Amino acid sequence: MSNAPQEIRNPILPGFNPDPSICRVGDDYYIATSTFEWFPGVQIHHSRDLKNWRLVTRPLTRPEQLDMRGNPDSCGIWAPCLTYADGLFWLVYTDVKRKDGSFKDAHNYIVTAPGIEGPWSDPAYTNSSGFDPSLFHDEDGRKWFLNMIWDHRVGHNSFAGIALQEYDPVKQELIGPIQNIFKGTPLALTEGPHLYKRDGWYYLLTAEGGTAYDHAVTLARSRQIEGPYDVHPEQHVVTARFDPDNPIQRAGHGDFVETQTGETYLVHLMGRPRLGQDRCQMGRETALQKCVWGDDGWLRLEAGGVAPQSCVPGPNLPEHVFPEEGPRHEFDGPELPDVFQWLRTPYPDRLFSLTDRPGHLRLFGRESVGSCFEQALVARRQTYYDYEAETLVDFQPQTFQQTAGLIAYYGQLQFFYLAVTHDETKGRVLTILSSPGDDPEGRIKAPLKEVVSLPESDPVALKVTVESMALCFWYRISGSDWARIGPALDATLLSDEAAGRGAHGNFTGAFVGMHAMDTSGQAKAADFDYFSYRNLV
Repeated sequence: MSNAPQEIRNPILPGFNPDPSICRVGDDYYIATSTFEWFPGVQIHHSRDLKNWRLVTRPLTRPEQLDMRGNPDSCGIWAPCLTYADGLFWLVYTDVKRKDGSFKDAHNYIVTAPGIEGPWSDPAYTNSSGFDPSLFHDEDGRKWFLNMIWDHRVGHNSFAGIALQEYDPVKQELIGPIQNIFKGTPLALTEGPHLYKRDGWYYLLTAEGGTAYDHAVTLARSRQIEGPYDVHPEQHVVTARFDPDNPIQRAGHGDFVETQTGETYLVHLMGRPRLGQDRCQMGRETALQKCVWGDDGWLRLEAGGVAPQSCVPGPNLPEHVFPEEGPRHEFDGPELPDVFQWLRTPYPDRLFSLTDRPGHLRLFGRESVGSCFEQALVARRQTYYDYEAETLVDFQPQTFQQTAGLIAYYGQLQFFYLAVTHDETKGRVLTILSSPGDDPEGRIKAPLKEVVSLPESDPVALKVTVESMALCFWYRISGSDWARIGPALDATLLSDEAAGRGAHGNFTGAFVGMHAMDTSGQAKAADFDYFSYRNLV
């Protein structure tokens, strides 16, 4: 453990970890990030030095807190806000039920807990007037709820401003008048509000410009909580919109924290498009910037300007390293390893078991790949451009409607799936199901000219490699070497910007994991002996 300040490299939370909200309690730092349709809801990471982070909890685990069955892709949990006051952690979050078209159905809730790992309360509903909610605890003990206001009317600005309303923690409801305290700057698309108080000023931090390549963190301040708010002299604290060659793009949606040694750091979302590309396979990640307060009372990047930095000086704190997670999971315990998530449902027992066959993850084939209701997919985040992942599956399908295997997955219409299935003439076979996102009706493609015959009973090892934007599948049966199957596929299609909708069409990131499907309704089980993942850095 070193006492010298450490250099911090961005992203600090690699892989799909957007919309960070940071909170310090004593010597401990916590960041909450959005999880969208992935369950359990909200990721919270812990650090003691702002450099080294570990996933500590996902608090929304129960049906009473979150049920996303039927939520479209890139809906669900948007932009949580994590704060600490009155001996409690306060977590505010949105469950978005619809995002496309003129309307947004976005329901906002608050849960609390005495400790970061819980127990977390049942939710208190607040409102549905917009998304990106946050909670501010004022010095006089009053609590204030903020969210962006969504306006569906034709001819109106959809991002209509930032709503402020008092929250009564005893009644667990919003009270008093609703005030629109900030309508944003000409950059527009004003969202992601966070409110602070410092030296008699209320500071309002917002995200603007949309979550694509014009994204920015905007700061304003006022002597009164209800405004009017004056905008920062440079308007933005951080943005990459003027710096297209910066390896960090899409910088915006920030939150800042003061260390116990008096230093100020800003966390914000970012994207890492590969050089020469405009696609972020890892989705939106979390970065950190060191800031300073000027004599004029405004926050700025310590490095100067507004461009995000890939490396920043760490705080004057001892380095605190957590044990590294190994690349391989054997599924020997009764609980799913923390690195994995599944989709939408708060009833995971219908999707998988770690006790039915000890030493294996058993998936029960449910609805089709891409279903918005009950899909047996257990996966982890991609955290670097190039990686390899491997598993061993024991599966004896009896019909073409039953599949199980290894999947590289972004969403309903963006996946590559190496699957064991059944053919009426060849018996057990291996195939590839591809949905590159270019078909508006979501029809799958078949990259293989012929399916590959397999022995009728032996487990099959499956592997995926991604190198230089080429995604390739491999397989191996007992006693043989790895064999390549199918053509090289375009790994960048598993990104926010792919599928012809741009970066505002999708908001998550690429995952890789294990899948089982049984559209016959028999819930045919597939047993996975292990899963390994390593980045090819």
